Amino acid sequence: MTGAQAVGKAAPHGSAKAPREQRPRVPVPVLNLISLAAGIGLWAALAGAGVQGLPGPIEVAEQGRELISDGTLFDDALASLRRVLIGFALGTALAVPVGFLMGWYGTARGLLEPWVQFFRTIPPLAIIPLAIVLLGIGETPKLVVIGLGAFLSCVISTFQGVIGVDSTLINAARVLGANDRVIFARVVVPASSPFIIVGMRVGLGSAWATLVAAELIAAQEGLGFRMQHAQIYYDLPTIFVGLITIGVLGLLMDRLLLAAERRLTGWQDRR
Repeated sequence: MTGAQAVGKAAPHGSAKAPREQRPRVPVPVLNLISLAAGIGLWAALAGAGVQGLPGPIEVAEQGRELISDGTLFDDALASLRRVLIGFALGTALAVPVGFLMGWYGTARGLLEPWVQFFRTIPPLAIIPLAIVLLGIGETPKLVVIGLGAFLSCVISTFQGVIGVDSTLINAARVLGANDRVIFARVVVPASSPFIIVGMRVGLGSAWATLVAAELIAAQEGLGFRMQHAQIYYDLPTIFVGLITIGVLGLLMDRLLLAAERRLTGWQDRR
């Protein structure tokens, strides 16, 4: 058991009990289905009212079936998913150690934080022209732009998680004879893991948000490429299919991160 887990599980004798969690009377999956049905119903009503040529759910579903049957949607989704996964992995793999360095070492914070804050003010989309000039029009600039979006979203959250570790936990570990290496591995890392997961979730959203613009760089396949190609011909059903596919893939990946968070931070009280 880590230091953070031990302190998190320990409670003073005679302390007041935590308030009971207010659980919804209706199961959450049922609420999700109700919300989904309501959203689709509203969409169908707006389409039926002729709002700016908005395609209805049935029309979009038929277009999606066609794109699935000829393999176009699968190929595009696979290409985009590959780019997002690689860019996200590269961005977070760099963001986590940089965030730890900034939070644990004052010298590293002084050297790195100004640059991190500087690049955070520059949207990753603004890097696209520079990426094309420096890296060409292959896969590399796409991955760099996506990875940059994930990195900038995750590094600050990791940094905040490290500096936000309760000093009581660190002092208690020192009293028990732990050195800096043990404190970092057994206290700081577990205590900051919720912040890291949150940063990864935000970084994942940034990676998907950057995808469409990244696929402007001479892409021949991908959901963003397909949506931009459909825009030329005012093919709204195809654009909706792309949007829904991105949303579903992003939601599934986010749920995987949530499952990892529950497994890694089971010691943490949650509502």
